[in-house]
Amino acid sequence: MADTFRLTLAQLNPTVGDIAGNAEKAFAAWEKGREDGADLVALTEMFITGYNTQDLVMKPVFHQAAIDAIEDLAQRTADGPAIAIGGPWAEDGKLFNAYHICRGGHVVSRVLKHELPNETVFDEVRIFDAGPLGGPYAVGNTRIGSPICEDAWHPDVAETLAESGAEFLLVPNGSPYFRDKLNVRVNNMVARVVETGLPLIYLNMVGGQDDQVFDGGTFGLNPGGDLAFLMPVFDEEIVAVELKRGETGWTIQPEERAVHPDAWEQDYRVMVESLRDYFRKTGFKKALLGLSGGVDSALVATIAADALGPENVRGVMLPSEYTSDESLEDAAAVAKALGCRLDNVPISGSRAAVTQALAELFEGTTPDVTEENIQSRLRGVLLMALSNKFGEMLLTTGNKSEVAVGYATIYGDMSGGYNPLKDLYKTRVFETCRWRNANHRSWMMAPAGEVIPERVIDKPPTAELKHDQRDDDSLPPYEILDPILEGLVDCEESVADLVAQGFDRAMVKRVEHLIYISEYKRFQSAPGARLTPRAFWLDRRYPIVNRWRDKQ
Repeated sequence: MADTFRLTLAQLNPTVGDIAGNAEKAFAAWEKGREDGADLVALTEMFITGYNTQDLVMKPVFHQAAIDAIEDLAQRTADGPAIAIGGPWAEDGKLFNAYHICRGGHVVSRVLKHELPNETVFDEVRIFDAGPLGGPYAVGNTRIGSPICEDAWHPDVAETLAESGAEFLLVPNGSPYFRDKLNVRVNNMVARVVETGLPLIYLNMVGGQDDQVFDGGTFGLNPGGDLAFLMPVFDEEIVAVELKRGETGWTIQPEERAVHPDAWEQDYRVMVESLRDYFRKTGFKKALLGLSGGVDSALVATIAADALGPENVRGVMLPSEYTSDESLEDAAAVAKALGCRLDNVPISGSRAAVTQALAELFEGTTPDVTEENIQSRLRGVLLMALSNKFGEMLLTTGNKSEVAVGYATIYGDMSGGYNPLKDLYKTRVFETCRWRNANHRSWMMAPAGEVIPERVIDKPPTAELKHDQRDDDSLPPYEILDPILEGLVDCEESVADLVAQGFDRAMVKRVEHLIYISEYKRFQSAPGARLTPRAFWLDRRYPIVNRWRDKQ
């Protein structure tokens, strides 16, 4: 019986729907494993289809193409190590999330996911059937248990594998990022190791898919819960690890422990990687945005420049008579610091034309937010025209605070294909700008240094849709608004909970009202990078028509 087991771990970035491309990535990883003398090359959950597929995988022609691709991959990898790859499996009218073990030209074992997640961004109960509690599979003389992602969060799956002879646990994952997620993963996996007495390897994918970013951070735990190795976050890597058999069983041999960045850097990296992959996987190469001279658009421009390169980002200043000289100067300063193109398209003429066209119908009415929103919608029309003409995706720039309370104009500044700031509250926007000015990393494509002038960060936020306008004319100051929003949105706290924390009841009720009446806007808003477990879209699903209000 062998006393060592060599495992090649492929922490890679698949693309949803690119079955052929994902198969080629898997084959390249297998070739690397063969060169390294691996016994098994392991890929992540649903790798052949990409993840999260949502309803796409239910389409029979799609999941059959994925199954065929795995069968073909098994034949291509016949002469060398076994390969384990995630993908669908259809049998007896049921569809499963499966882990396929290929050796000698055939799929020799299939693990079927038992525990199907049905919360946050996951709807697997809707999509897949639950597989039975199964046993381990054999690679040579070694028996391996592979609880698939959610399975490893439930003690019964790992315990069943241990009781039926598994010698170590290999957990294939499609686990997306949220702030401080690694600690949650490690704590749960330590519990499985302590319960079973088996070493555990947690293999996670990387890359962006719609709003989600899979952050990697693959790790191994030895019996007792000691960390044997830790791979980097966000980067594709193929790493060989070795397990050795001793008198008490298998242990993972110590490998490098990558140093993971803090939450500020990881949040920023997620916004960059989500945008980069959204463009790469949809085929766009260039971005444009309205660069207003404000802090939100400055940060979006910086994220875009870091993701795509400054030469692929176009800023457009669309001034009206309410646009200050300071805003014009600040937009120009941001574009210059980043090295991006900046165009100037005044809206005064088009605004006058719209005002004239509506004059007869508006006669006798008092100017109000309607006229303000015409400016925003004109900007949206002009930016979308540039997007259509030049094939550049328009980015929106609303932060989570604005998205939450509807402080944005539908069909105006909400126009666009992606919103990097959608899950970043305004108070974190300011600090993220300061973090980026002080830090530069190899994955950033824009210049180092102060790319967002301090004046942009420090000046009072304003939409500049009328004279002397400030955000806090319409909203509580952000240092008060954001904690209320975190309570109501992220923590599902009641009005009474927030009042007990010291917030004014009338203010909390007003914010609650704004959240509920803005649901229709969020329903039509662009996707954006998910940073928390309560991001707007799949994490938080509320009815548009909703008459309920908290009476506490």
